[in-house]
Amino acid sequence: MKLNFTYLLVLGLLSMIFIDENNDEFTLITKETQFEAGKNIELEFSGSNQEKPTLYISNSYGSSIIKPTLKLDVLGYKLPRAICERTGVIYWKLLSGSNKLSGKLSIYPKLEVATMETYLGPPSIEAGETDYSMLVVIPTDVYDNPLPDSTKVIVKHQFLGNLSEDVVLTRNRISFKNIYSKTISGRILVASECLDKDSKEYTIDVMPAIPTNFTISYQQNHNYADGNQITTFSTSIIKDRYGNIVSDGTYVQFFITNNSNNILKTSGTTINGIATAKMIHPDHEDNWIIKAYVEGIAESNEISLFYKKVIEDFEVVFSEDNRKITIGPLKSFMNQMIPDGMEISLSIYENDKKIKTLYKSSYEGFATFKLNANDFPNNMYRLKIKVAGVGKTYSRIKL
Repeated sequence: MKLNFTYLLVLGLLSMIFIDENNDEFTLITKETQFEAGKNIELEFSGSNQEKPTLYISNSYGSSIIKPTLKLDVLGYKLPRAICERTGVIYWKLLSGSNKLSGKLSIYPKLEVATMETYLGPPSIEAGETDYSMLVVIPTDVYDNPLPDSTKVIVKHQFLGNLSEDVVLTRNRISFKNIYSKTISGRILVASECLDKDSKEYTIDVMPAIPTNFTISYQQNHNYADGNQITTFSTSIIKDRYGNIVSDGTYVQFFITNNSNNILKTSGTTINGIATAKMIHPDHEDNWIIKAYVEGIAESNEISLFYKKVIEDFEVVFSEDNRKITIGPLKSFMNQMIPDGMEISLSIYENDKKIKTLYKSSYEGFATFKLNANDFPNNMYRLKIKVAGVGKTYSRIKL
């Protein structure tokens, strides 16, 4: 038993000595651990035998296995070019069965700006010194690596003749600057500079703020309800609270309430701050109340328009057993023929029950209705004719 124990002890000591000798088998010669992006990187190891282990490397872009070259008992491991060009940390490990050498390398960017990635948004902001657009600048070297933190970036912006510059330091490899609007609408020009490299020009449009209340007016040739002429409604120059004229294309709606409490609507968009809209005159005496809105934002005053009736009376002629009814001549306020297109209605009643209403449009001051015997058999009827709000009723008309 003592012999066996002694034998095992000797074998164990020999194994430890062998392992210790193998641990000293490879030694890292390369002392540099930090490299500039783009530089060639080669790790060198000295070895006491002819073993050629591979080198395992890994970074944020992936992993790779490198085979060595042997020169005068020195093993050289040349890192791939693509890895040498990317900043960050490279971890390495020598894949030797008896050796556990490992370490890491750092690659820093080339301190030279090749491009400047620039982002600006939103491209338009509202006047008032509260809205802003953010400029983000990422200066990169020739290998597209962001430059290190605390790199100086100069942000320049110009507005209405005023030029200003701000120095912004990169943080987390980017720099950014909030550019606030002014109380005046216009265009801000923006540019940046880093290590003598200039960006291109960018623009921010400072748009007028939301509209404030405004007034409306109207224009017309006359105030007769002829169903033909047009009334034009106009706004005052609509501005925001800072006095800026609102943007062209601002949508304005005009709501018209008539005597029957019906609501008519017309609309227009602003040009140079003024919106106009048109509405045809009513074809009967009416009173309009008009108010305009920039929906949900601003409103106008109310104005009232009265349209006088254009026809006081008209002639009706019955012929052909009362089945042909001619209405006219229809004359307007200067005794001229009413414009073509005036709507005329004829309602037919039998025993106080309306049977049908017929419509015609005037032509050269007249309109003619012909009552078909198939639709209206021979009987006594009551006829009601209405033109431009003026009505006439004929009772007991025999057809």
